[in-house]
Amino acid sequence: MAAFLLLYIEDRGACRKCQRPGNGFKAWKFQRKKGKIVKTQLNGQGLARLLKATQCTIKGLRAAWDNEAAFRQEALGALVLLPLGLWLGDSGVDRALLGGSVLLLLLVELLNSAIEAVVDRIGPEWHELSGRAKDLGSAAVACAMALLCLVWLCVLL
Repeated sequence: MAAFLLLYIEDRGACRKCQRPGNGFKAWKFQRKKGKIVKTQLNGQGLARLLKATQCTIKGLRAAWDNEAAFRQEALGALVLLPLGLWLGDSGVDRALLGGSVLLLLLVELLNSAIEAVVDRIGPEWHELSGRAKDLGSAAVACAMALLCLVWLCVLL
C-alpha cells in the first residue's frame, strides 16, 4: 500500500516575511489512510503536540549536555546555586531574582550552543560572519554571567 505525504501551509493572515508554521501559518500533512485522504496538523494537536514538544525539549537538553562542556559546567553550577538562592533569599522577589538569573544564564547558553551548531552546519571554512555570530553568542553568555553576578551581589549585600 503506497502512502503519500504532502505538506501544505495555510495562510492564517499573519506576517508575510516568515512563512513558518506558528507565525500565522498552519502546517498540514495529508496522508492516505484506508483509501481516504486525511488532513492532520503537522506536529499534532492538543496533548499529542505537548508530548512531542516535551520530547524535543528533552532531546535538546540531552544534546546540550552531551556536546557542550560550558553547558555542563553551568548546569552543575545551577544545581548548587538554585537551592542556595531559595535558601538565601529573604522574600519571594529575592528568590525569584536569584533563581531567575541562574536560569537566564542556562537559557542564553542554550541559545549560544544553537547558534554555534547552525554555523558549524553551514561549513567548516572560516567566514567573517560566522566568526561574528559565534562571538556575539559568546558575548551574550558573558553578559548573562555578569547579570547573574550583579543580581546576586545586589540581593545578598
